[in-house]
Amino acid sequence: MSESVDVLIVGAGFAGLRALYTLREQGLRATVLEASADVGGVWYHNQYPGARCDVESYDYSYSFSPALEQEWCWTERYATQPEILKYINHVAERFDLRRDIRFNTRMASATYDADRARWHVVAADGREWHAQYLIMAVGQLSSPKPTTYPGQDQFAGRIIYSAQWPHEHIDFTGKSVAIIGTGSSGVQMTPVIARQARRLTVFQRTANYSIPAANAPVTQDEDRTVKSNYAERRQRARNSPSGLGFVPNSQSALDVPEDDRVRTFEAAWNRLGFGFALAYKDILLNQESNDTAVAFIHAKIAELVPDPVLREKLTPQGFPFASRRPSVDSGFYQTFSRDNVELVDIRATPIEAITPDAIRTSAKDYPVDILIYATGFDAFTGSLLKPQITGRDGTTLQASWSAGPRTYLGLGVAQFPNLFIICGPGSPSLLSNVLLSTEEQVDWLASLISHCAQNGLNEIEVTDAAQADWVVHVNERSLETLYPKAQSYYMGAEMPGKPQVFMPYSGGVRGYRRILQDVAKRDYAGFVLREV
Repeated sequence: MSESVDVLIVGAGFAGLRALYTLREQGLRATVLEASADVGGVWYHNQYPGARCDVESYDYSYSFSPALEQEWCWTERYATQPEILKYINHVAERFDLRRDIRFNTRMASATYDADRARWHVVAADGREWHAQYLIMAVGQLSSPKPTTYPGQDQFAGRIIYSAQWPHEHIDFTGKSVAIIGTGSSGVQMTPVIARQARRLTVFQRTANYSIPAANAPVTQDEDRTVKSNYAERRQRARNSPSGLGFVPNSQSALDVPEDDRVRTFEAAWNRLGFGFALAYKDILLNQESNDTAVAFIHAKIAELVPDPVLREKLTPQGFPFASRRPSVDSGFYQTFSRDNVELVDIRATPIEAITPDAIRTSAKDYPVDILIYATGFDAFTGSLLKPQITGRDGTTLQASWSAGPRTYLGLGVAQFPNLFIICGPGSPSLLSNVLLSTEEQVDWLASLISHCAQNGLNEIEVTDAAQADWVVHVNERSLETLYPKAQSYYMGAEMPGKPQVFMPYSGGVRGYRRILQDVAKRDYAGFVLREV
């Protein structure tokens, strides 16, 4: 017995909930499949100590409901994971979203029926759905990278993955703790765990740039000020390249006196967090301009890490600032001056094995009670390629993307009619305030679906030519930036054997929205809209 719906949405994080609300408001029968036990997506699973958003709370929130904007009160400038999850649960309750979500339900396969223009979806437990439209809202950072260190199955202590953190309190008191990885999760949890553990050893492969979060409580006056001008704030964000609510300094970093540049960087360091990369318009476009930011950040690290040997290990080298997504921290560099904290450079002394009670490098054994893998994700494509998705003429998504993801606008894929991806490869996604990008894509897709319903059309398919042109455009825009100069998940470099192609769209939130608007005005150019 299968269930028939208009739209099947996979994922109950921010994107899935927004799609459910919007499409349901249009009168469509929509159902969400969620593999986890509750809503939240990445914020449901990433409950590690210190987990925090790197976009300001007022901007990392839904804009579709002015009433919601006014009633919710954020407590911190950069919200912690528990507060974000509380917000997501509030939204689910306020708009009665849970009644259309099937929890503990993992999609195993989806097959397109070209004769009926509908998707047949099967869950891992055998339940089935038929839907006209299938929307993948699985997130870009939702498929943890597997770990393959020899001996890890014999480890006698506790192993925890930052991306699948247990939903209970973990007591580090008196424990020897190891963290493998210094991406955002490792950077955020290190200061917190260091204050609790007897001993903390951090294993670092690549030193990454990290900017102070400049976090602070939100005062009542600040809350009133934001809410009295919320619509203007949202509009500024939509019209900015990043969706962060401010535009880059209109000057080049090379066109100002050094003293002025240092003052600008100092102000950005103490306030902008992730937005430091926009202190000047060409930091991510011009190597010499980027070098000025690198010199400033290196000097800051030198102030925070007095020990020269340790400083050398922690100072990023060999790639432009922000070409790998920078972290936003609360005392990360300072933590390594604590007596109970040690940094291990695993490029110099690689991990050789996990023993029952230690991590063995080429230099020595490090005793461990609790081992934390903060090793990141199979980004952008990992969760999309896990289920078996079969489009027209038996074409699978795995085969279609064997040389790297190919989309049109990051939303649709040729040979896969009526399949849409929220913030997929080829869209601004992780190069933007992803929540803003999510809402814009959901609203645009909702308009497209409404247009087809009003005109008696039931199939939407990307053309091969439009997809090919978009892939070229995404690559051309990336080559205007410094992103390709680093080995990062932007380039697919986080997974062995993954195709090395640029994943997101670097043309900016504002530029991308203008393209979406133009496509719609030209009768949804690049899509074939038909009645089957």
